[in-house]
Amino acid sequence: MAAVTGSLTPEALGELLRNARENAKLTQAAAAQALDVARTTLVAIEQGQRRAKLEELQKLASLYRVSLNVLLRQDGAKLDLRPRFRKAGEADQDVEQAVGLLNSLVQAELELENLLGIKRARIDPPERPLLPGNVVLQAEQDAAELRQWLGLGMAPIHDMVSLLEVQLGARVYVRQLPARVSGLYAFDEQAGACILLNAAHPRDRRAQTAAHETAHFISTRRAPDALYNDSPESSREERYANAFARCLLTPARAVAARFQDVTAGAARLTRRHIIILAHSFGVSREAMVRRFEELGLAKAGTWDWFADHGGITDDQAREVLGDAIPPDSAKGDAARPVSMRMSLLASEAWRRGLLSEGQLARLLHVDRVEAREMIDEFEGEGAVDDESPWLLA
Repeated sequence: MAAVTGSLTPEALGELLRNARENAKLTQAAAAQALDVARTTLVAIEQGQRRAKLEELQKLASLYRVSLNVLLRQDGAKLDLRPRFRKAGEADQDVEQAVGLLNSLVQAELELENLLGIKRARIDPPERPLLPGNVVLQAEQDAAELRQWLGLGMAPIHDMVSLLEVQLGARVYVRQLPARVSGLYAFDEQAGACILLNAAHPRDRRAQTAAHETAHFISTRRAPDALYNDSPESSREERYANAFARCLLTPARAVAARFQDVTAGAARLTRRHIIILAHSFGVSREAMVRRFEELGLAKAGTWDWFADHGGITDDQAREVLGDAIPPDSAKGDAARPVSMRMSLLASEAWRRGLLSEGQLARLLHVDRVEAREMIDEFEGEGAVDDESPWLLA
């Protein structure tokens, strides 16, 4: 028994078991019934007053749909982002569903990295807490500072997800969420910045959401954020985040210069101008026009005028841009049961014999058929062939 639980105290073991039960959305009564013990016995186990037996641990691991290795792993199983959102007052059902998904994704990725001995590179940018005064002005200054820190200058950001993942080491997931949820942000000392974006939303809207959550990473790092329809927008934190996102994606000087270049010789602002400029900065047409209004490049109410006169449609954008519109690869990856990176980590763990096929299925919250398809796909690529080239150490 000691070999199974290692150095875990009864209290620590009980906490891990409680977290696993809550992740599985089971009550103490339901878990006790499945274990064939009294509810008071399960309560005693979770409170560390009674140590669980090996056969009980095996039953609970199966009931909670997680491997025994994962259940008892001290470094990976402690992560639970959900209480942070509860403390922040996020009680919305759709948000809770998204928070549960983010938590399971981060937990699974951390567990796979731990099993494989992978240390994810992380470069947390300087933290800039909110100061008294004009938060919009501070957001503009902080966004410019981050651009300089990243070496972006005034160049457009065409891929916010890659910027966050590659240059900052954040964990970014693009998955299908309820339509009214745009994204989530949370920070954990072990996992770093964790961001979940809605794959059902257009690429430009996801970029805006990612930039918004980046603002929380910069200013209110340890406070979680949920961005959804009807979420509060009047707080200083949210006004800062909205302004930061605008300034990060559409820096004033770059917008003014590009605006002058595209509209040179024109007497009126046209749909074609707006489509080209929005595409240049990777933002929505509405966001682009409202930025023009904010910078005094267009009259207040310009976007409302276009909206009242038929709007600017996707078909019109395709007519103007044609093949310049790139495919949205994130949507394809989001359609997979597990993200591309996660499937590679999982397949490598299986190849090394660190996890069985069944354990993979439980860890990744997929069925056995999907787990087998992932493994077959990995093998089909020849990644485990004896003739495959070795990576340099």
